[in-house]
Amino acid sequence: MFLGYNTNGFAHHRLEDAVEILAELGYGGIALTLDVHHLDPFAPDLSVQTASLARQLARHNMRCVIETGARFLLDSRRKHQPTLVSPTPEERAARMEFLKRCVDIAADLNADCVSFWSGTAADNAPGGVQMVRLVDRVERLAEFAVERNVQLAFEPEPGMFIDTMDKFAELHGSVNHPSFGLTMDVGHLVCNRELPVSKFLTDWKHVLWNVHIEDMRADVHDHLMFGEGEVDFADVFAGLRDANYDGGVYVELSRHSYDSVNTARKAKAFLDQFAV
Repeated sequence: MFLGYNTNGFAHHRLEDAVEILAELGYGGIALTLDVHHLDPFAPDLSVQTASLARQLARHNMRCVIETGARFLLDSRRKHQPTLVSPTPEERAARMEFLKRCVDIAADLNADCVSFWSGTAADNAPGGVQMVRLVDRVERLAEFAVERNVQLAFEPEPGMFIDTMDKFAELHGSVNHPSFGLTMDVGHLVCNRELPVSKFLTDWKHVLWNVHIEDMRADVHDHLMFGEGEVDFADVFAGLRDANYDGGVYVELSRHSYDSVNTARKAKAFLDQFAV
């Protein structure tokens, strides 16, 4: 395994500068949150930007995953909307088109996976209806991804339709596609009281393709600096080793962008104690 950093924690930096800083700090990869200021997937010169980033990552021998959690990329007035469980086919199609673009970018960057989540349904539809909407789109996206040799890693997210590992298990069983796996966020497990974290890491090791890490407290979905929450990091890294996980463990501290360089430096020093 190696330590990486999510670019949403460098919201006030140019992407190329963020990559340079993270390489200098010793991170082995980036979790690239595509956004208006970080490789905008709708930019007219996307292919040029993507090629330049690919060369930069190769120069530093850094790996990457594609993250799709930009807040206002698709709708400038509604955070994280539309989604794969939105009420109308047109809204779901808009999210789907974005995710397909992410898959294409992942292929061009030789990324380890595309990470995404369910989102929420603005109409508060029954759970069964939302699951039908979600499975339909994920199955289509998985077929699109496998043709491009890209893996999909789904993240259960507190507050969204798929928020727990039990619900992910239901979704994974329904989709049942070889390109469809898991992004496990360590803090989310603690927030949901799904403990010990190591058990879930080993139970799902066969489809564990992406890991997010931060500190967090039970019942509060707030990404905290390491040492400020309740995460048992010794248990987490023991679980990762038992799972023979060889991918990136990506720091996700988007609300710390105001002090991103110092935060990234401190995070690396903290996690190096456990990631040996």
